[in-house]
Amino acid sequence: MTKLYEYELAKSADILMREMFKLKPGETIVITADTESDERVVNAAAAAAFALGAKPMVIWLASPHGVGKAADPMLPVNALTAALCEADAWVEFNNEWLLYSTPFEIAMEKNKKLRYLCLVGMDVDMMVRVIGRVDQPTLSEFLHKATELTAKARHVRITTPAGTDLEFDNEPQYKFTCDDGDASEPGMHMLAGQICWIPRFETISGTLVFDGTLSPPCGHLKQPIVMKIEKGRVVDIKGGDQAIEFKAWLESFNDPNMFRLAHVCYGFNPGAKLTGNVLEDERVWGSTEWGLGYLSPIDAPPEGIKAKSHCDGICMNSTVWLDEVKILDNGIVVHPELTSMVRKLGK
Repeated sequence: MTKLYEYELAKSADILMREMFKLKPGETIVITADTESDERVVNAAAAAAFALGAKPMVIWLASPHGVGKAADPMLPVNALTAALCEADAWVEFNNEWLLYSTPFEIAMEKNKKLRYLCLVGMDVDMMVRVIGRVDQPTLSEFLHKATELTAKARHVRITTPAGTDLEFDNEPQYKFTCDDGDASEPGMHMLAGQICWIPRFETISGTLVFDGTLSPPCGHLKQPIVMKIEKGRVVDIKGGDQAIEFKAWLESFNDPNMFRLAHVCYGFNPGAKLTGNVLEDERVWGSTEWGLGYLSPIDAPPEGIKAKSHCDGICMNSTVWLDEVKILDNGIVVHPELTSMVRKLGK
């Protein structure tokens, strides 16, 4: 068995269970993984939970041929759902993720005490970089302050060296989500380092260029994908082979709502790097990310966006103005209320 990062992994798993989940003695935590998952990460997480007096239950699954609802045909739906409905906490390491699958949706609806944390595709190197070596309290303080500043803004402009130049208005009634890594309360939680919000759809106009990752369908991008945006919709797509692949993928759904922009996010995890794993890539420091397609009505009432699927694309080295006050400059945080925390985070 490899010894790479053995000590660092143990520390990272302890942070996960002790500080992020705040597991208590006697609590049951379900750890799900599939045959593409990193066994060392799974075992370290289970050991850390057990050391705290909790009761880890590890469930290994055959890797489905899809994610979300597309995973259902290969899942032991009833048995998995039953376990999740009785758990206090659940961390998902599956590579072919269960997020939005039938067991996920039933468990989140029926088990009101369940704390779910999405760490899909997590490997040892990533866990050490984005959890173990991160000053979590300072990162949380930074993220909540950046969320506060952004939520106060009426108008936002985002540009990138690759050619993105988008403007939009914020919609106060829509949800702002700050993923700070705290999974100690019931509900759905994500890896720390992302702030997500939904603009006023009809105000989003300009040029959007993905130059990091686009998932699905392309993964890591070899060439930029350039889109013209009018009133929150993609009306033109240009680029190389991956742009052609992306356009064909969107058109394959025969659903005009797949061309709608759904949300925008900041990436702010100091350990994240571009790897092709969208969970990490959308948290690369100083990036922005846009989702297209489906959007839950919980986030954008009354009906969200009814689309047949969803994808996320990354814009690297972003510059962001909030009501003409610059918060980011080519991926570097420049707002005076944030810079002292950024220095503590090593960025």
